[in-house]
Amino acid sequence: MKTFLLPLLLTIVFFTSCKKNRFKLEEKQSQTIAINDSIVLNKSIDSFIAPFRTHLNKTLDSTLTYAPNTYSKKDYGKKNALNTAIGNFMADVVYSEASPIFNSRTGKNIDAVLLNHGGIRSVISKGNISARTAFQVMPFENSIVVAELKKAQMDSLIHYLATEEKAHPISNMSLTLNSNNTVNSLTINNKPLENRSYFIATSDYLVNGGDSMNFFKAADSVYTTDYKIRNALIDYFNKVDTINPRIDNRFIKLD
Repeated sequence: MKTFLLPLLLTIVFFTSCKKNRFKLEEKQSQTIAINDSIVLNKSIDSFIAPFRTHLNKTLDSTLTYAPNTYSKKDYGKKNALNTAIGNFMADVVYSEASPIFNSRTGKNIDAVLLNHGGIRSVISKGNISARTAFQVMPFENSIVVAELKKAQMDSLIHYLATEEKAHPISNMSLTLNSNNTVNSLTINNKPLENRSYFIATSDYLVNGGDSMNFFKAADSVYTTDYKIRNALIDYFNKVDTINPRIDNRFIKLD
């Protein structure tokens, strides 16, 4: 009798556990609570975080360098210039600060830099520059990556710049367009484009096709630096007494 009892109990437990659960849909109500001045300050919490807030603000607002003028991504300056002082500055900083990191890790050199005009989120105002300036200009957590592009992808990159006609920041590269948007001249590191692979520094956002830069998706290799663009700006600010952004002839269109 006992030999049949255990299998019977296991069978009952099995079929009981397999019984379908019935779910009942219940109506739920939600409420949107706006975060504004109507919310009462919790003094105990505020006093607890006050020292941290003071220390953070002091760190962010300590003067690192100086800007002799105000620089905006809307200020193109020269006629037919497809570059801005602030964009040139950011691209040049990425080139100067990321190049030694990339070289030390790979033994290779960054050939050029390409960022996006829309990624510049604030002006650099005339006067003292602090770490907070870098957070305002580049509030995103974008890191510097280096994409290895073949000649075909480089052709697509140049075509993109020519047809977009936006002041996308570039560095160590010079591009002159004719009035019909064909390429008049192009150099990278002061040399014409060659049939080889190029290492282009950009952001992790763009390398994934952001701003329709789909040519990056065909990269042979992508090297991560774990180095945020914002941190590159702060590191550069710490190195110089005065920044000197300028509009030049690196990206222009002829009449």
